[in-house]
Amino acid sequence: MAITERNDIRNIAIIAHVDHGKTTLVDAMLKQSRVFRDNQVVAERVMDSNDLERERGITIMAKNTSVSYEGVKINIVDTPGHADFGGEVERVLNMVDGVLLLVDAVDGPMPQTRFVLRKALEMGRRAIVVINKIDRPNSRPDWVANATFDLFVELGATDDQADFPIVHTNALTGCAVIPHKDGPASSDGCDLKPLFDLIVNFIPKPIVDLDGPGQLLVTSLAYDDYKGRIAIGRVFAGSFTRNQEVVRIMANGGHQKGRLAILFTHQGLARIEVTEVLAGDIVAVTGMPDLQIGETIADARDPRALPTIHVEEPTVRMTFGVNTSPFAGKEGTWGTSRKLRERLFKELETNVSMRVEDGETADTFVVSGRGELHLVILIETMRREGYEFQVGKPEVIFRDNEKGTTLEPYEQLFVEVPEEYQGPVMEMLGTRQGQMTDMVHGDNGIVSMTYMVPTRGLLGFRSAALTATRGTVVMNTLLAGYEPLSGEIRQRDRGSLVAWEDGDAITYGLRNAWERGTLFIESARPVYEGMVVGEHARPDDLDVNVCKMKMLSAVRTRSSDHDTSRLPPIRQMSLDECVEYIADDELVEVTPLNIRIRKKYLKRDERARMTSARSKALRDA
Repeated sequence: MAITERNDIRNIAIIAHVDHGKTTLVDAMLKQSRVFRDNQVVAERVMDSNDLERERGITIMAKNTSVSYEGVKINIVDTPGHADFGGEVERVLNMVDGVLLLVDAVDGPMPQTRFVLRKALEMGRRAIVVINKIDRPNSRPDWVANATFDLFVELGATDDQADFPIVHTNALTGCAVIPHKDGPASSDGCDLKPLFDLIVNFIPKPIVDLDGPGQLLVTSLAYDDYKGRIAIGRVFAGSFTRNQEVVRIMANGGHQKGRLAILFTHQGLARIEVTEVLAGDIVAVTGMPDLQIGETIADARDPRALPTIHVEEPTVRMTFGVNTSPFAGKEGTWGTSRKLRERLFKELETNVSMRVEDGETADTFVVSGRGELHLVILIETMRREGYEFQVGKPEVIFRDNEKGTTLEPYEQLFVEVPEEYQGPVMEMLGTRQGQMTDMVHGDNGIVSMTYMVPTRGLLGFRSAALTATRGTVVMNTLLAGYEPLSGEIRQRDRGSLVAWEDGDAITYGLRNAWERGTLFIESARPVYEGMVVGEHARPDDLDVNVCKMKMLSAVRTRSSDHDTSRLPPIRQMSLDECVEYIADDELVEVTPLNIRIRKKYLKRDERARMTSARSKALRDA
């Protein structure tokens, strides 16, 4: 065994809270390393490659790229900052030797930074702290540096890990300086050279066995119409060549022989074909169609398995089903149970923190994820691919400990809210079994509160809090663990306005419904019996006739009934809000063209029968 260091390569991941600028920093690193031509048009946030990432301004899927600096190849992994996509973070950290921890020069280390940083520290990774947005008027880099050190200590960093270097950056202008050495950050003649120097000199060099049997850990998968399944991972030992015979070592220990067809390494944003890859390289390979994330590709002459990747289990689940509304089949391309099942199980190939199981009936499936956003992103992705289906209310996943006690997941909730809205937020969290653990009054009139809340209590909380605080609340959550089941949580104190007949919504009927609550739909919108058209002002549901028209007379014409000028503004419900809003007896109908809320049982007599049965069961109990 010949253990050696590779001086020509560094493998790093960039981790940060949402919107702290890590993807923008990667853009600047790519541009200054001459990845793009001088006349090439480059989009902002080039690493956020799909529409959902650009629209939401967050990174969802981890991505690989590389830059060259003074003869050293720097492999960069851009990781998600949202805790719901922690499965992405956990597996890509297996590929790197160090991390860039990016923090905002005003906000400092934020809640979701804790999750990713804790994982990196547990895996022994060393970090460079990058204080970004140093040009902001209220920037306070010294305070941020102290707060970051406190966070390292709190998360159990070793002495070596806590002795981290600091660099100040302005990612938008591509500027980096070493504090107390290079002077203030300025865009005049300033570049990212200090950051590149730190990466080369501080991030550990890959320590590898170049002469040992080949071992490659698969950490992510991609697909190409011509090349088939592409496995992406890091070579931990030995080397691989094109057309080499290898063995796939599965998670259960089973072996399957195969052959590598094409080898790729990353150069900028492109994959470049090569004939050989060495230990320490981050590579992509083809030729083995059945590979799964966490498996090992090993030398066929001496196959040795690497430790498999373990990610935290899902905490929330939803039921996906075939669309059964009267509008089924009118707006989507794929809607059968076979197509829906095929798509959901295909998601498991690349989404390691998600689980899919067959439901109680042949046309339903139970999908489990790390949080509401994790599942909503899947729903939105499928909708844009042409699928139509319906989903039920999110539910938390309970566990039983060795004593048989039922446990439920708890979240550490971080809330920032103006002082005038502090009371309503505290009241809502109190009714949701939240326990306050910390409160800090800031000089700017903002109150920062930390709560321990059952995940059940946070389902639907975001929309209610945004409404109560006029959109000023800022919330972040972090899975804290499992605790014994808390008391009953009432999540919705208002019922729904439910359409009682099929047809087109009319202004006159909507006006009557609006007097009893808040509307979700506008005039001339097609509706069906059992469709939710608004929120009732009282706790119970109310059937309304939104298709009702005025009686025609000599001075009134039917066209006036469609006049929307007399209707107040409706409440536009996004997919996220619909999923948070629905009650146990409601579903969200999702199609490529529309998102509707509906009752599980569309007919009034069926709903009345079910309500009566539930009431009788409660009386008997």
